[in-house]
Amino acid sequence: MTAIYKKELKSYLTSMIGYLFMAFTLALFGLYFTAINLQQGYPEIGYALQNSAFILLIAVPVLTMRVLSEEQKNKTDQLLLTAPVKISDIILGKYLALLTIYVIPVLIMCLYPLLLGTHGTVSYAVSYTSILGYFLLGAAYISVGVFVSSITESQVIAAVVGFVILFLCYVESGIANFFPEGAGSSFFAFFIIIALVCLWIGSMIKNPIITGVIAVIGEGALTAVYFTKSTLLEGKIQDLLSVFNMAGHMDNFVNGILDIGGIVYYLSVIAICTFLAMQSLQKKRWN
Repeated sequence: MTAIYKKELKSYLTSMIGYLFMAFTLALFGLYFTAINLQQGYPEIGYALQNSAFILLIAVPVLTMRVLSEEQKNKTDQLLLTAPVKISDIILGKYLALLTIYVIPVLIMCLYPLLLGTHGTVSYAVSYTSILGYFLLGAAYISVGVFVSSITESQVIAAVVGFVILFLCYVESGIANFFPEGAGSSFFAFFIIIALVCLWIGSMIKNPIITGVIAVIGEGALTAVYFTKSTLLEGKIQDLLSVFNMAGHMDNFVNGILDIGGIVYYLSVIAICTFLAMQSLQKKRWN
C-alpha cells in the first residue's frame, strides 16, 4: 500500500491537477472568508466553509476521475491486478493519496482562525470544529469519486457521473419535496429502487436465479407491508433520501457541535464507497 500511496501522491504533485485542486479550493474559500469574516466581521469561519463547500462538487470529481479509470484505459490495471498486492491495498493507497492532496488546503485553512484572532475575539473551538466537518465532507466526497472511477475507463464519464451523484446529494432536500409523503408514492418509489438494486446485483453475480429470488422476496415483502400496514411507508421515501444528504451533516459542525453521529455517518460513507470500489476491482481481477 505504501508504494501505491507514494506513486499516486507523486503523480498528483508532479502534474497540474493536484495544484489546481488546491488553488481553486483555497481561492473560493478565500473569497467567502473575505466577504463574511473580514468585511462583515463574523468571528467564526464555519459559514465561509459551508458556503464554499459547493466547489467540492466540481473539484473532487475532477481530482478523482483518473485515479482508477486511467489505469483501465491504459491497461496498466492488469499490472496491478496480477501483482502480489491486495485489492484493499490498491484502493486504500490511492484513496489516501487523494486525501493527502485534500488535507493540504484544509491545513492551510487552519491558519485562518488565527488570522481572525489578531482582529478580535474568536471561538477557536467552533472554528476548528467547522474545519473538521469540512474535512469529513470532502473525505466522503473523495470516496464517492474513487468508487465512480472504479466502474468506468473513461475519465470524462467518471467526472460527469461523480458530479451528478454529488450534486443530487447536495440538493437532496429539494428533491425530497417533489415526492408526496403518502404511502402510495413511497411504495412506488421503493418498488423501483428494489428493482434497480436487483438489476445491479444481477450484473455483479451473473446468476439470474439468485437475482430473481432476491427480487421476489424484496418486492413481495414491500407489497405485503403496503397492503397490511401502509402507514409504515408514509414519509419513508423522504427518510431514505435524507440518508444521502452529506452536506446537511456538516450543519452541526458549523454550529460548533462535535457531532459524533455526523462523524460516524461520514466514516460509514467512506467505508461503503471504498468497499464498493474494492468489489469493482475484485470483479475485474477475476474476469
